[in-house]
Amino acid sequence: MNTAASQNVDELRSELEQLRSREREIERLLNEQQASKGWSPQGYYGTYYALTGSLLGLIAAMVSLLLNVVGSVVAGKGSALELIRVYLTFPLGEKALLLSQGEKTIGAIGDGMILAFGCCLYLFTGMLLGVPIYMALARFVPNANAVLRVLFGAILGLIVWGINFYGILSWLQPLLFEKAFITSGEYLPPWVAAVTHAVFGVTIAAMYPLGEFHQYIRPMEKQ
Repeated sequence: MNTAASQNVDELRSELEQLRSREREIERLLNEQQASKGWSPQGYYGTYYALTGSLLGLIAAMVSLLLNVVGSVVAGKGSALELIRVYLTFPLGEKALLLSQGEKTIGAIGDGMILAFGCCLYLFTGMLLGVPIYMALARFVPNANAVLRVLFGAILGLIVWGINFYGILSWLQPLLFEKAFITSGEYLPPWVAAVTHAVFGVTIAAMYPLGEFHQYIRPMEKQ
């Protein structure tokens, strides 16, 4: 009788140890699967699209600046960086219109250096403006076809132009420099500024697929 009871206890202990071993194995597998999945965004991934928009905005600013340089040369303007000279009237006032390569119109700094700074400022502005445009594309037309997306990008660029020029600069520049050099139309035709912003928006829209978020899936998850 005692022998049978002793054997029964040993069997129960052995079974209990097997169950505990199985429990530890299941916990290990669950931990591995959880670690392999990693973090995934829930809903609209605004931070990612903002960073992507700044990068694509930089590229789009390069494209629009190049377009203006070529356009200035074709139109026979005195400076290939006519657009930059006009935009520099915001921080420099009327002195910016006298900038030309090889001279020193403002202080001891060469005009070429100031124009180079203006180009950098233009590109940095493109990075900032690329954020709301790309985020709007990702929010409202993420699955649209290329034509609709490009059209929407052009509209967004024109909206940004209207806000920047006629919502801000039209009153802020006269307040600071006594004249609206940028928005008056005397130095920069409105259609040139509009086309520049439209090209900026179209370029971002055309590059939109390059910035889409696709979560990385590790090979072990595909099995």
